[in-house]
Amino acid sequence: MNVNPFSAEISRYIWDTKYRYRHEGVVQDRHITDTWRRVADAIAAAEEKEIQKWQDSFYTVLDGFKFLPGGRIQAGAGTDRKVTLFNCFVMGTIEDSMDGIFHALQESALTMQRGGGIGCDFSSLRPRGTRAREVGGIASGPVSFMRIWDTMCSTLLSTGNRRGAMMATLRCDHPDIEDFIDAKQDPQALRNFNLSVLITDSFMRAIAQNEDWPLVFPETEADRRSSSDSLMRTWPGFDAPVRCKVYRRVPAAALWQRIMRAAYDYAEPGVLFIDRINRSNNLWYGEHIVATNPCGEVPLPPYGACNLGSINLTSFVREPFSRRAWFDTENFTQVAAVATRMMDDVISISHYPLASQAKQAQGTRRIGLGITGLADALIMLGHIYGSHSSLRFTQTVFRDLCHTAYSTSIKLAEEKGPFPYFEQQRYVEGEFIRALPYQIQEKIESSGIRNSHLIAVAPTGTISLLANNVSSSIEPIFGYLHKRTVLDETHGPQEFELVDYSYGAWQKLKGVDAPLPAQFVDARSLDPDIHLTMQAAIQPYVDNAISKTINIPAEYEFDSFQTVYQRAYDMGLKGCTTFRPNPITGEVLTALDDIQARHCCSINREAD
Repeated sequence: MNVNPFSAEISRYIWDTKYRYRHEGVVQDRHITDTWRRVADAIAAAEEKEIQKWQDSFYTVLDGFKFLPGGRIQAGAGTDRKVTLFNCFVMGTIEDSMDGIFHALQESALTMQRGGGIGCDFSSLRPRGTRAREVGGIASGPVSFMRIWDTMCSTLLSTGNRRGAMMATLRCDHPDIEDFIDAKQDPQALRNFNLSVLITDSFMRAIAQNEDWPLVFPETEADRRSSSDSLMRTWPGFDAPVRCKVYRRVPAAALWQRIMRAAYDYAEPGVLFIDRINRSNNLWYGEHIVATNPCGEVPLPPYGACNLGSINLTSFVREPFSRRAWFDTENFTQVAAVATRMMDDVISISHYPLASQAKQAQGTRRIGLGITGLADALIMLGHIYGSHSSLRFTQTVFRDLCHTAYSTSIKLAEEKGPFPYFEQQRYVEGEFIRALPYQIQEKIESSGIRNSHLIAVAPTGTISLLANNVSSSIEPIFGYLHKRTVLDETHGPQEFELVDYSYGAWQKLKGVDAPLPAQFVDARSLDPDIHLTMQAAIQPYVDNAISKTINIPAEYEFDSFQTVYQRAYDMGLKGCTTFRPNPITGEVLTALDDIQARHCCSINREAD
């Protein structure tokens, strides 16, 4: 007789509505163990030897929610659905022509129809008000075309397909950057998009030096004939730096403050420190990145793709809430090694919406292995989120995760060969690779490596709910008791009252009236600096990126708020996203007795 693995009502609901396999309406997964077996067997089919061994190993790490593959994998692996198992894609460069724009729109629609979230950079589109090259019409600008993508996404949502989120990026020196920054002040505008500004090092220097900042776009032939003010820039769609017309100059500090005010007032846009992203990219020698997946944890080149999975840290806490509480590092690293192999195999068995996406995924074999349940694990071990002991613990976990994944990928390269785009001499010169232990660098030089990138910290809202409501990703706990609304395609909004995993475990162990020890802190009680410090602590062990929302109290002063992003840059982060409750987006979650408001990163839209 199967033991019920669900201690939370919403967990069974998530499994039943999102991941339980039905064929033509007939249930195939009678129990979640059938789901785990289906997924394990499907992924192990990529193995050429010892298939039964890997079926059993993959099942073992799935059992009990120890390893949580991305939702696309759990829903699609081993089914008859021709869906992608990849969570996220970045689309190709949008050609600045009507044919090019609508070709890109078609590719985006096909990708989202198959279940993939997408990222699109709109910097290649000419500014609003300029004359089109071929027909002489007046261009409407990037933001106007983003509205077409938004409508496309809404249309796909209405058909009942799996929900896919979108990320839109725009360069900080594009002439329409102010329109982009202001785009979501309308509560109805671009609700299917997350927005991020691509921030360059030169822009940050211009802010520090109180300089004017040029807004530019690649020159036309007419611009060249008119001897307009110009300068050289690297620009999407061009293989080499291109001469750009300077449309106007604005005070860099004023533009930065405009970004800050928008983020403060309605939580968007976020920022991506794009030069740092490219500088630290393991494939620095063959890629130029201008966009990320929808939540920002995987910077990707055109047509790049990444599959995601997270290890549940609460599964490795032994003797919780006691003076003897400890973390089972040996078991954790064993699971990490198996999970690395699993995710590499996903690349081999997945469908791809576009041939160009298959080529990129199979050429780089990127994966994004991360964690979830950090805050609950810290509580169970007696650490206060953000304390020195919690930072040391978290750094150790990520160091072990990173080094285990890289060591496993090297062994996979010895067994199956390195990723096709691997160039040994140049790969080992990468900034991130040079920071790895010397022994790992030596092995990459001698054996190669199977996957170009291995670690990403993704938001895990849905799969964390599946795992009996463990805390999401590396985020602190929002509240120990709160309500969450999930959109049911058949019955409309379904509301659940949630009990945090560690809080429930404490009550079960100590009794419902037992006072809470000091480590029970929540996001609303933490200073924004604590969020930044946690993110910075693990950045050295993350070769992709980190999706992290810094919670800002509604009453937080703007003057203090705008320094958060500067500190994120100074601390070496690849990007920054904040959320302050506001009239436009409401709140991400609500405490009991409050009304749930919609937010762009709710579990109905996130990419896991």
